[in-house]
Amino acid sequence: MTELPVQRAHLLPVVAAERRWLIDGLWAAEAVGIVGGEPKCGKSFLALDMAVAVAAGRPCLRRFAVPQAGRVLLYAAEDALPVVRQRLEGIAVAAGVALADLDIHVITAPTLRLDLAADQERLAATAAHLRPRLLVLDPLVRLHRIDENAAAEVAPLLAYLRELQRRLALAVVLVHHARKGAGNVRAGQALRGSSELHAWGDSNLYLRRHGADLTLTIEHRAAPSSGGLPLALHADGDVVALRVVAAAPAATPLARDPATSIARALAAARVPLALAELRAACHIRTADLCAALGALVQAGRVAKTARGYALADAREALSTGATRPAGP
Repeated sequence: MTELPVQRAHLLPVVAAERRWLIDGLWAAEAVGIVGGEPKCGKSFLALDMAVAVAAGRPCLRRFAVPQAGRVLLYAAEDALPVVRQRLEGIAVAAGVALADLDIHVITAPTLRLDLAADQERLAATAAHLRPRLLVLDPLVRLHRIDENAAAEVAPLLAYLRELQRRLALAVVLVHHARKGAGNVRAGQALRGSSELHAWGDSNLYLRRHGADLTLTIEHRAAPSSGGLPLALHADGDVVALRVVAAAPAATPLARDPATSIARALAAARVPLALAELRAACHIRTADLCAALGALVQAGRVAKTARGYALADAREALSTGATRPAGP
């Protein structure tokens, strides 16, 4: 019986640092994985952005560098070919390149079934002939007729793509839908179908919407993961492409300490306020309000006048005839 080949661990090949990434921080070199998300989250736009970035050697999403440009093989099962071209042209313009200069090959067959041996052989032969660095298949649901919830049916399909990746030394991006209403679970666990899909990926990208906000979660098997990167689908005429957007600055919380609330209320009023008026303006319990007022008066920051409490530095102006403004 023929033995399996083995090699001492310290003699296994080492991947140079500059060759570990297809797209720096976003997709590992020769990785298989999922671009996932609910419908209308921009999954196809993200996959096409990756295709343009790899073919052009330009940063994906104008942020993630591509160490080495390479050929891309793409199959878009849901979109008509003119739509695919229009989207690629827009993303190319956003990347600062011309689509005609990019080594992107689009499979134009009307159907491709990854669960059929004949179609598996045709895809493998095409990839072996073109030798792409990246294969993009969009979306999984249009590429088979198996039960996605049955691990026994999903596993062979994923094993075929893994074998293709290893044999031809290419990366595989598989676009896949997430379950609706799964926003409260981890992004990978929200993928529709068997858990084999989440476990299969070396690099996975997940898009999620929170109201009008779109965020990207990056997950790797052998590198640090990150989440919450804000994205937006930006349109400028015919140019439509995803881009990273600056996160909105966190709102400065209003001070909750009684002394600061009192000072703000008195400054805004511009006239003395009685105790009841001050309490209503600050939404502070009477006991806390009185304690804080006593401390402020003792410190000389607030003065008590015949008409109520006022900031000490405004006391003289208020005592010489300042009155409440008419009306509310």
